[in-house]
Amino acid sequence: MSVYKDGNKWKVYYRFTDWQGNKKQTTKRGFATKREAQAWEREQLNKTTADLDMTFESFIQIYKKDMEGRLKYNSWQIKNSIIEQKLLPSFGKKKMNEVLPSDIIQWQNNMLKDNNGKKYSPHYLRGINAQLNAIFNHAVKYYELKSNPAKKVSNMGKSKNKEMLFWTKDEYIKFVNFTKKKPLYYCAFEILYWCGLRVGELVALTPSDFDFIKSTVTINKSYQRIKCKDIITTPKTEKSNRTITMPDFLNKTVQDYLNTLYGVQATDRIFPITKNHLRSQMIKGAKEQDLKRIRIHDLRHSHVSLLIEMGFTALAIADRLGHESINITYQYAHLFPSKQTEIADKLNLERTEGGS
Repeated sequence: MSVYKDGNKWKVYYRFTDWQGNKKQTTKRGFATKREAQAWEREQLNKTTADLDMTFESFIQIYKKDMEGRLKYNSWQIKNSIIEQKLLPSFGKKKMNEVLPSDIIQWQNNMLKDNNGKKYSPHYLRGINAQLNAIFNHAVKYYELKSNPAKKVSNMGKSKNKEMLFWTKDEYIKFVNFTKKKPLYYCAFEILYWCGLRVGELVALTPSDFDFIKSTVTINKSYQRIKCKDIITTPKTEKSNRTITMPDFLNKTVQDYLNTLYGVQATDRIFPITKNHLRSQMIKGAKEQDLKRIRIHDLRHSHVSLLIEMGFTALAIADRLGHESINITYQYAHLFPSKQTEIADKLNLERTEGGS
């Protein structure tokens, strides 16, 4: 027997063999009753043998060990936040092999309700539903759960969040004039608009990323501020690692800005700010210049819009933004000039020339 009286409490000595065949022992104290101690012991046995008779909460501990080291720090923080706040409160005490599609429908209905007078966005709902689905898929693929109950239920939410907004070149020029007396913000917004960078890529830039002879900037990292810590990671995707050629005027703007930075080292961040700082400046500038408000990421959309208007192909734009060309074609299809009339005219000409 491994459950023992420990003063006025109960304790458990639990012995097991890990996945490498090593003998292990763990001790847990402080149980109010013998039944609680025995229940904990059973749960530990389920986890070490990957028996899906364990609770969702216990499986999450396994899932975290499996996944945490495989994801970027910021990606894992987002995933973990969803698990802790939106999944464990609803499914934590249920056994993995007893979660039914009907349970998931009830959970979805609860998520779709008003949350203190405010509904979750369709994009967010899609994300938390995808996370629940990923957990059960993991259990099916690696721990022999018979089926994924989330897969039998329709998804909730939508993959697209908000309408794509952008500024025209004239609108952007009007806005950026607002920042001319603030070199840091002026240079930051100029790079965002004329190079189409993501915010994380921008604020991770260092002097060593620029080649002023070739007039290029190399994107090979991204910055996030998470839990009061500065986190530098690789870019969003492999294709996001890229070298962008800057227009000559931007090359000069960046050099002029760097010359104002006293004692800056080659590996120092040249924009020691966060997304919130940039957002604040955009709100102020849009208000002062009487422009519609857009998000910081919409400057990236604005860059794409400008390139499409200038006649560049989806492939050329994708290379500059670090996207797949098919994604550019799909996401920005409504901005490309319509070819339908041209197609119809050529078909009409082809038919006419056929002589019948």
